[in-house]
Amino acid sequence: MRKITRILGAALLLGALTGGAAFAQDEIKIGGIGPLSGGGTAWGLAAQRGIQLAIDDLNARGGIAVAGKTYKYTLVMYDDQYTGQGGKSAAERLVNQDKVSFIIGPVGSPPALGTISVTNPAKVLALTDGYAPQILKNDTPDPYNYRIYNTNLEFGPPIISYIKAHYPEIKKIGILAPNDAVGQAVAPALANDYRKQGFEVVLDLFERGTQEFTPGILRMMAQKVDAFEFDGNSPGDCGLMMKQIRQAGFKGHVMQVGGPSIDEIMEIAGPYAEGFLSYDLYNWETPFGQQLKAKYVAKYGKGIINAFVPYFYHAVLLLNESIHRANSLDTAKVRTALETTDGYDAGVFEAPIKWGGKELYGVNHQMLNLYYFSEIKGGKIVKLQKFTP
Repeated sequence: MRKITRILGAALLLGALTGGAAFAQDEIKIGGIGPLSGGGTAWGLAAQRGIQLAIDDLNARGGIAVAGKTYKYTLVMYDDQYTGQGGKSAAERLVNQDKVSFIIGPVGSPPALGTISVTNPAKVLALTDGYAPQILKNDTPDPYNYRIYNTNLEFGPPIISYIKAHYPEIKKIGILAPNDAVGQAVAPALANDYRKQGFEVVLDLFERGTQEFTPGILRMMAQKVDAFEFDGNSPGDCGLMMKQIRQAGFKGHVMQVGGPSIDEIMEIAGPYAEGFLSYDLYNWETPFGQQLKAKYVAKYGKGIINAFVPYFYHAVLLLNESIHRANSLDTAKVRTALETTDGYDAGVFEAPIKWGGKELYGVNHQMLNLYYFSEIKGGKIVKLQKFTP
């Protein structure tokens, strides 16, 4: 027994001297924020699962070596409930309690604005989403946040040009948007883009959390709109709108030059979704898209895979590449390295990424990527046009 005790004591001493290296793997915590409840749940799950799939792949390859040490990644994810306060609370918890240096998310403008109010002062690097211009165009003199895919300011005008050329019967558009700070910031920008290209626009605002959109739909039908536009509304809201628009007897075009919700609209609206036109983020038919889909199904089962999944998967690879280039976990150094990733190609998309935004936002922190315009035909998503920034 004395011999066994001496052996155990020696092992414990060795563990203490080596920092427990034989028993624990050094880790890099990635904070995740997204709506895991409410109308934006599909987006939050896409963020969570996209991040986790990328972490699984990187860890399976051995993690990342930084300044002579090898780390593996772990995800700490919180629900923001698609609100500004939820985003702020999640960020405060990640920064102050979990001590993370890197955050991916949230999905959507309200929580993104709440998040960056915490992360920028703390010099925590945040790869965020959300269409509100204020996410990048604000008074922060030394921002640590980047936006990880296009907004309607980038993809809106080209898609609207496509609509004008291919759907000449559309003259008057009705936009449905939430009556909150974000809706009032994002919807007018899209309405302005339509007006610049000669469309007449009617804007109807609803209270966020509304489930019955028929009154607003009937008001717009009374004004003889040729098409309904969902702007950046969440998947749950869009599905209900689509169904209620057709149930109200509207026969014209319905579209969304905003957030990607096409899969969820098909599920919620069923046959009422036929003919729906939408901004589309990703081509799952590419070799990498097929590989990622197979990984998703193996881990999470069959069902709808939101197009945000590859973007959040890519965000992890982009962060990993920036840490590798910096050879450091210091957020200032990683941010500097991130600014060198223009043209980086992780194989996720059909083209390398670009960074822009200086003209619109004052900083080149806006990722620019290719995108699509799609239609639901015969219960399937058909890509009509690919756009390259």
